[in-house]
Amino acid sequence: MKSTLLTAAAVLLMLGAGSAANAKGCIKGAVVGGVAGHYAGHHGVLGAAAGCLYGRHHAKEQEKQRQQQSQVNGQGKL
Repeated sequence: MKSTLLTAAAVLLMLGAGSAANAKGCIKGAVVGGVAGHYAGHHGVLGAAAGCLYGRHHAKEQEKQRQQQSQVNGQGKL
């Protein structure tokens, strides 16, 4: 179990070192995915990677919705 956690931590550090903008949502998704993967057959690293990808996707979608909302609000005030 310790090696799985260490591997997941190393993956998170490598992903976080790339850029801060791409890491948004990754850490939370990786933690949840890693725990779920560990309990679903000792695939913590695979779960962490999948959780990171999903977390990034979800963060991008939320950011896109915020931008659309701010554009609508900005145009309504003029």
